[in-house]
Amino acid sequence: MSRDEPGSRPLALLGSELGTLFRRRRTIAMLAALALVPILIAVAVRVTSAGDAGRGPAFIGDITQNGLFVAFTALTVSIPLFLPLMVGVVAGDTIAGEANLGTLRYLLIAPAGRLRLLLIKYAAAGIFAIAAVLVIVLVGIAIGAALFPIGPVALLSGDTIGAGEFALRALLLVGYVSLSLLGLTAIGLFISTLTTVPVGAMAATIVLAAASQIADALPQLSAVHPWLFTHLWLGFADLLRNPIGWDSYGQNALLQLGYIVVFGALAAGRFTTKDILS
Repeated sequence: MSRDEPGSRPLALLGSELGTLFRRRRTIAMLAALALVPILIAVAVRVTSAGDAGRGPAFIGDITQNGLFVAFTALTVSIPLFLPLMVGVVAGDTIAGEANLGTLRYLLIAPAGRLRLLLIKYAAAGIFAIAAVLVIVLVGIAIGAALFPIGPVALLSGDTIGAGEFALRALLLVGYVSLSLLGLTAIGLFISTLTTVPVGAMAATIVLAAASQIADALPQLSAVHPWLFTHLWLGFADLLRNPIGWDSYGQNALLQLGYIVVFGALAAGRFTTKDILS
């Protein structure tokens, strides 16, 4: 195969992988389920006026005054369970799914190379994580604008910002949460190289995310808290202060980078030496 043929170009391979991923009914169903989170929150607050009761997660009391807070609330609700669940399914399926279908051997016949294929699989799973966060934020903004008044946003620090600065902070918020999920994606990729049973890889990835959050909630394990990949998942609240607190952003980036490097290396070591029988 020549260099100019699609199979030899990384971007063509990535495009093909993304096309396959986002055309799957399972992927569409997962994104639709995530879109329902802000819709259900907004409708529940609108119908029951739950925001006035001072109950629920952060930002929910502000929804009735400003619909833009639907997006923040939906992200806060989704980070502990829904987002790790969806990302775990996609990441766990990256390699194990191909092996289970018997297509992994065929993919490696093309001049892509095992390491390149692994990188493409990780990139596609990472893009799905970004898309999942974007769906929650965009649907949250849309349903919030439809059901509640929209105006200047009051930050946690008490300052008020306009729509332009809010849009910038919303983008930073998407970046923060997406970054938080990339470490989990690398873990799922590694686990996926260990088995030919995708359901097992998915379940193990999701269980590890839950176990990390449980460990982070136990004061007896405070010594290991800074090393847990979920430790700074909710640190995006610092983006809603004036001035913006960048410490959590930087620390989270370093933490997730560490997990990406370690588990990416483990995945590469396993996959490049693995006997591909299917």
